Amino acid sequence: MIIKKSVGIVSYGTYLPHWAIALGEIEQVNGKEIGAVSKSLRVEQKTVPAADEDTATIAVAAAQQALERAQQASQRFSKSKISSLFIGSESHPYAVKPTGTMVAQALGLSEELAMADLQFACKAGTQGMQICASYVLSGFSEYGLAVGADTAQAEPGDALEYSAAAGGAAYIFGKNKLIAKLLATVSVATDTPDFWRRPGEVYPQHGGRFTGEPAYFYHVEQATRLLLAQTKLRPDQIDYCIFHTPNGKFPRRVAKKLGFTQKQLSSSLVVEKIGNTYAGAVPLALASVLDQASTGKKILVTAYGSGAGADSFLFETTPNLVQQRKKWKNLLADRLNSLESISYQEYSNLMKGRYH
Repeated sequence: MIIKKSVGIVSYGTYLPHWAIALGEIEQVNGKEIGAVSKSLRVEQKTVPAADEDTATIAVAAAQQALERAQQASQRFSKSKISSLFIGSESHPYAVKPTGTMVAQALGLSEELAMADLQFACKAGTQGMQICASYVLSGFSEYGLAVGADTAQAEPGDALEYSAAAGGAAYIFGKNKLIAKLLATVSVATDTPDFWRRPGEVYPQHGGRFTGEPAYFYHVEQATRLLLAQTKLRPDQIDYCIFHTPNGKFPRRVAKKLGFTQKQLSSSLVVEKIGNTYAGAVPLALASVLDQASTGKKILVTAYGSGAGADSFLFETTPNLVQQRKKWKNLLADRLNSLESISYQEYSNLMKGRYH
């Protein structure tokens, strides 16, 4: 759908845990050749949540940064004007109890709030972005807050253990003082069960190689082609492209197949340093691009969610982004540079405390 009215990103914030584990540590414990899995996945390390970190705390931290930046940009902005909140995650702290109510209370948001937790695997965060943009366009909300955050689970020894990570990003949507205008968005969905977790199970299951061609690639390609067709744009008319990053290999492959260059893609590949943060992956990748982009740049974003579906967006940056960014501290690159490595034993102790 082409968006003809003014709506888009007013502010955003990110959060990553302090800890990270190198894939070499996991390879060694699992009896793999050191560097083999890392080279195949194009991932060097992954973030690890502390014992007291979960989706709620990550969402609060990322949203606090977004709120601070919005307040810096305009004294007319007030968090009391945020009247919709959607948090996407597949690791909500409670099976029955909303994460959003805890986050709203911690942030001091108004009780007059349309709010829901979302779950659509790795695209739950971008689904929240679509909903917030829709609420703003309809006039239901002056501002909407969308968060994608996860502390991803993986059974020890499973293929997912090499990439399942933690982190998140928050986006405030509105009509004025935009740093990135939303030009278009589309979604696709099919019943393709490549990834699931039954009630009561600690760890998710997956369909192995089935997660590639009929799942990730089909849906990402379909949504992206639909967006390009609706906007009548060619890949070479896009400045940046972002595709969901379950690893560093899949987005590179799909970008090439769709006609995008590695130059267009490279700024989004934070997965190499943080792993797959699931619902936080695309929101963090978009933050990485916005941290660098200049005025008037078109950014194509396609998120993928197992089960399966994809959301695709086209944003265009405004002069406000460059002006406001001069005042910001703690860009995503700063968070990446402050990550501290831990051993597999330390990582294992943190995971045991979390899931057992």
